[in-house]
Amino acid sequence: MSADLSRLLRPRSIAVIGGGAWCAAVVEQCRIMGFAGPVWPVHPRREHVAGVAAFSGPEDLPGVPDAVFVGVNRHATIETVRQLSGMGAGGAVCFASGFRESQAETGDGGELQDSLLRAAGRMPILGPNCYGIINYLDGALLWPDQHGGQRCERGVAVLTQSSNIAINLTMQARGLPLAFVITAGNQAQLGVAEIGQALLGDDRVTALGLHIEGVGDLRAFEALAAAARDAGKPIIALKAGRSERSRAAAVSHTASLTGSDAGGRALLERLGVARVDSLPAMLETLKLVHFAGSLPVDGIASMSCSGGEASLVADSAEGRGVTFPTLTPNQVAALRRELGPMVALANPLDYHTYIWDREDRMAAVFAAMLDGPAAIGLVIVDFPRADRCDPGAWECVITAASDAASATGKPLALVATLPEAMPEDVAARCVAAGLVPMAGLDDALMAVSAAAWLGAAAGRGPAVPVLRPGAAERVQVLSEAASKAALEGHGLPVPRAVRVEGRAALDRAVRDIGPPVALKAEGHAHKTEADAVALGLATSAEAVAAAGRMGGEAFLVERMVTGGVAELLIGVTRDPAHGFVLTLGAGGTLTELMADSVSMLLPVTPEDVQAALSGLRAAALVDGYRGKPPADRSAIVRAVMAVQAYVTAHAAALEEVEINPLICTPGAAVAADALIRIGEE
Repeated sequence: MSADLSRLLRPRSIAVIGGGAWCAAVVEQCRIMGFAGPVWPVHPRREHVAGVAAFSGPEDLPGVPDAVFVGVNRHATIETVRQLSGMGAGGAVCFASGFRESQAETGDGGELQDSLLRAAGRMPILGPNCYGIINYLDGALLWPDQHGGQRCERGVAVLTQSSNIAINLTMQARGLPLAFVITAGNQAQLGVAEIGQALLGDDRVTALGLHIEGVGDLRAFEALAAAARDAGKPIIALKAGRSERSRAAAVSHTASLTGSDAGGRALLERLGVARVDSLPAMLETLKLVHFAGSLPVDGIASMSCSGGEASLVADSAEGRGVTFPTLTPNQVAALRRELGPMVALANPLDYHTYIWDREDRMAAVFAAMLDGPAAIGLVIVDFPRADRCDPGAWECVITAASDAASATGKPLALVATLPEAMPEDVAARCVAAGLVPMAGLDDALMAVSAAAWLGAAAGRGPAVPVLRPGAAERVQVLSEAASKAALEGHGLPVPRAVRVEGRAALDRAVRDIGPPVALKAEGHAHKTEADAVALGLATSAEAVAAAGRMGGEAFLVERMVTGGVAELLIGVTRDPAHGFVLTLGAGGTLTELMADSVSMLLPVTPEDVQAALSGLRAAALVDGYRGKPPADRSAIVRAVMAVQAYVTAHAAALEEVEINPLICTPGAAVAADALIRIGEE
């Protein structure tokens, strides 16, 4: 649905329909937060709700409300929404549950939700089964509970499908200004993408945080990412949940490699949305990009007055996608002037306590550390608890850091290694001083990594729309011979092969193809595990003996691929929520053991494939290991593009393709085994 949400999100008048404690809370919260417009309670029998005079029905209101909180039961909700839509209301929050989310229990939830949509017509509705909207910018709350936020002039928007998580997020005490907190509920009409795009359209919103179980409408989510890119406003997402497809039994190695969220991760990466793995990391990343924006590089200048903290920073940063640039000669000279000969100069820096409480010298040290290739400075400082200690001696750090940030023009964060060691009042003073207060070392480092990733993503061109799959029906597994023939038709090299039935035909096939040959019994997805493959057979007698051990009558006789320097896997799985997930990884019998793979969404370019290949640990084998000749990278890329061509041609019915192994030699890349699962086209 394409709708104008401005009246719903930024109302000048609010109606609250219902008389329970939830509705009274909406009225009360608007009063507490200083909403400037009228709040009109509606109840057929009560004269007052939360001390405010009530109207008998929507038709009795003195005007048409911009936003309405509908806090009545699910059946009454439908009729109320129909009436509001007819009178031209700007939008409604549907609080009631018992719609599609409870269909299994009630049996009529889906039908009621469809009725709700018909009743709403073109009027925007949020939910059902959601708390609603907190607009901290204007003090407008369609919110039936307590919350922990406060008014602000600009800040970040947070959107989640969970009302309880939304409440928890408002309780943050990290110095992060929240502009909006919104719950999407069932997303019967308005999905995360549509709501998010409307939030980004507010000039006072600087970034968007998403806690989502699924992206919903794929094209709408792509449009959201494009809008964020055009506006220069980053999106940070915490994606939870497992799709039904990912819970299905894995027929192939690819399905076990990609796991439950490979498609989601690949989609977010493709669209330039930074993914984090926890709510604290999401909040810290939102805070960093709100105050400092995306970072041009991942370099950090770390400063602390403790060797233990310097080591802790270095260890905590390991594997997090951040770097510590080596100090330049100019930095070394400036630091030496301030710190003398007793301090070892390095990044991370332990500046000791020689200059503690000398704000001018501390500022000079911080500025010198910032005056290099790093994108951001981190001053490690844990503030004491004010109820038992005197924190006055720590104020010098705020003053010195503020002076250094002002002098250099680079962002500088004060990072408490423990979240509780960055009290909210200290965080507020840091913000006022032009600093970024960060609560928790690990989350701070993740935030820096995400902000640097966003900076790099901003330099890429607009994302190409993903290839959307169809709804595969009556899926069947093609034989290896049929799978290879189908892929060969799109340019994938395969070994010379003959399908045979019976021992006499087997003998002729071995003689015709010539040794060495591979013998494979048909009917097995995982041939190695089933002892259904024999390699390197030199004679017909060996082939006949191997066939006897395997049992069965139908076999595939192939010319062995020799000279391989690496074995890779190319897999594509249909992910209804995200598209077709392409997995490139280490192949052969050690696929799951090595767990060395990269996932992307189709379509990909040859450059994408080259970059993915370089990201594998198996790239060392591909490029020649310990004197061995390198494999032909261009042949590997052509093999991947051939698989993509097949998938594109059969996207409406395809479920899965797997090549494992793709045997990579100095002159070729050949599919030694192939599997296709496809429905009726």
